[in-house]
Amino acid sequence: MPSLTLPQVPHFTSAPATTADLDYADLAVIDLSKAHDVQGRAELAVSVAEAMKTHGFFYVINHGYTAAQTERMFDIADVPFSGVGPDEKRVYAGRMKETGSYQGYKPRQYWHIDNGVHDQLENYNINRDVTKRQHPEAVRPLLGEIEAFARHTHLNVLHPILRLLALGLELPEDALVDLHGFSSVSETYVRFMKYYPRSQDDEVKTKNVWLKGHTDFGTITVLYSQPVAALQILGRDGKWKWIKHIENALVINAGDALEFLSGGYYKATIHRVIQPPADQQTYTRLGLFYFCMTDDAVRLVPFSESPVLKRVGIVRRCADEDAPTMEAWRKGRTSAYGQSQLKATGEGAVEEEVINGVVVKHYN
Repeated sequence: MPSLTLPQVPHFTSAPATTADLDYADLAVIDLSKAHDVQGRAELAVSVAEAMKTHGFFYVINHGYTAAQTERMFDIADVPFSGVGPDEKRVYAGRMKETGSYQGYKPRQYWHIDNGVHDQLENYNINRDVTKRQHPEAVRPLLGEIEAFARHTHLNVLHPILRLLALGLELPEDALVDLHGFSSVSETYVRFMKYYPRSQDDEVKTKNVWLKGHTDFGTITVLYSQPVAALQILGRDGKWKWIKHIENALVINAGDALEFLSGGYYKATIHRVIQPPADQQTYTRLGLFYFCMTDDAVRLVPFSESPVLKRVGIVRRCADEDAPTMEAWRKGRTSAYGQSQLKATGEGAVEEEVINGVVVKHYN
């Protein structure tokens, strides 16, 4: 009989919640436990669609993981950073620019931020199929738990949310789910990410921006909420609003692929990361993510049969015949991010690049 004892890992102690008076975004809180019956999904679909149209961000509670399970995953998330030495990290480094895949380590100072300053964050990325590649020695005993976490987030968080988004477009419930198979060929992955404090000189040169305003390139991103305040979204009024930490909640946001598929009805959300408030600036910021993409072969064309889109119209970022596949889009975005030469647009601090014939904007 297999052992029920989990591998021991050091406990990650996060920062206390900030006491700073921050201008938080007023986001919807979606109780996912209400999505288990037809009536509950119909009611939630209205709230989710409105949240995606208004902010492109919302919280999820009652997602099926206890606070203790989430805490355990944060402990695991720190292992690739605190439990693996520099030499071994280099062995498992990703080759983002060459392959268009984030699998493995993204080292510190890989992305250019501004004025010659590079990032101070590293991440470790694991395909939901944890056998896709080899992993550092300290991570190997934890792969079973990481795979279970990916499966839970995919089937019990991603799929229910996709059903609500499909209902918001008046499509069959599984219209989006059918494009996101757990066992299909795709780059949907778990990301552990750790931000480290920066020098005051770097803060001045970047105006305190740690990661400039951008959109994610998948369908949705699932972020397990953590207490270090740094994430902001750009509101319709052109002002940046902070995302508040809610204990054991998820933060959900829309990406490019969802904008393509929904004909612009659900817009990819512009968000950035900046220096935390003064009472959290000496802490590292550990992130636990699930980046969700359609199956690689899916062409990112709008669901033109949607009754909603027939009423409100479709906003295309490119002609349907030129629409990229998910594979081409995620490879193009991954290869270019933080490495390409961005062009000023004349729209204030907005810069842009062209990926697969589609304009991608960055907000500095």
